[in-house]
Amino acid sequence: MIAIYAQKNRIKLLVVVIALIIGAATITYTNVLVSRLSEREQELVQLYAKGLRYMINASSDDNIVFIEEEILSSNHTVPVILTDENENILDSKNIDLPENISEERVNKLLRREIEKMKAQHQPIEVPWAEGSVNYVFYKDSALLSQLRFYPYIQLIVIACFALMAYFAFSYSRRAEQNRVWVGLAKETAHQLGTPLSSLMAWQEYMKASPKFENESIVEELGKDIRRLEIITERFSNIGSVPLLRDENILQVTQNAINYLQNRISSKVVFSVTSDFPAEITAKVNVPLYDWVIENICKNAVDAMEGRGSINIKIMLLGKSHIGVDITDTGKGIPKSKLDSVFLPGFTTKKRGWGLGLALAKRIIDNYHDGKLNVKWSEVGKGTTFRIVLNR
Repeated sequence: MIAIYAQKNRIKLLVVVIALIIGAATITYTNVLVSRLSEREQELVQLYAKGLRYMINASSDDNIVFIEEEILSSNHTVPVILTDENENILDSKNIDLPENISEERVNKLLRREIEKMKAQHQPIEVPWAEGSVNYVFYKDSALLSQLRFYPYIQLIVIACFALMAYFAFSYSRRAEQNRVWVGLAKETAHQLGTPLSSLMAWQEYMKASPKFENESIVEELGKDIRRLEIITERFSNIGSVPLLRDENILQVTQNAINYLQNRISSKVVFSVTSDFPAEITAKVNVPLYDWVIENICKNAVDAMEGRGSINIKIMLLGKSHIGVDITDTGKGIPKSKLDSVFLPGFTTKKRGWGLGLALAKRIIDNYHDGKLNVKWSEVGKGTTFRIVLNR
């Protein structure tokens, strides 16, 4: 599954290339059919013109009847208009005209058809009596016109169906992922509950026992219990709809860094700054927001190999959003991997699950209705992650 996620962009590109090849093949084949059918229609009109010429010079009534019945009347599809040398309309065939209209109206409609026919094909000359010339105007049949546009309509329908299927499968996949995340979180919170209750009972027992009076182990056990309570609350919030409150975002961020700073290398220097008054609030769930800060900063510490600086800048983004930029001085992320850093399973560490950033993005995007992305990264210089929250 992780390999599939890692190759997702390549698979998408392969699907697009195959679709383009199929589309190009469909259009090419249809154009060949259209070209052949167009040639046959031109031959049919040429035969129609030759039949008219023959009728002019024919001496036998039988031959005239044959030409009329077998050649001139055999054209049931190609629209044609016969005119004299001055383009006065003499006859028309296979042209749909409204019923019960005046001759003037018919003549006007046929004039329009002649202009359309001129745009498609040159008229065919038919020599007439006493050196005069008639013209046969014609255009593509309805079948040929429809066939020209058919592949494009077909491709549009296929594309629409493919988009619908893509969105349906994407929604189904996201829904399945949601169920997995929620189920895992609920089960983790449930599993932590039993040993946590036992540890709390043991701490109360040790506090009441003279044997452990003034022992530091009791206080340290209390710290671990509080830490486990925070972890349990985080998983519990993921497994349900978290409650967002208006929190002092600068203070909340500073508290998260203060907690984290005491538990990582002393060679990593943190700084938290803002470009607005300290009382500005954002809608956050504190345990989950702390988890995001912790995941991003721990990844930064790993990228810096335990030595460097992490600068957190909080800023206003318009009237309704707050941005939190987390910049490290680590290895940076290659451009080819920027689209993969938030995918579950993606990691550059030998002992990593690749879930930290995926979980962080899920917490911000889904539960806080915000955004988490890579704002900037350069190999050898560092990376900046931006969190966008609602005020």
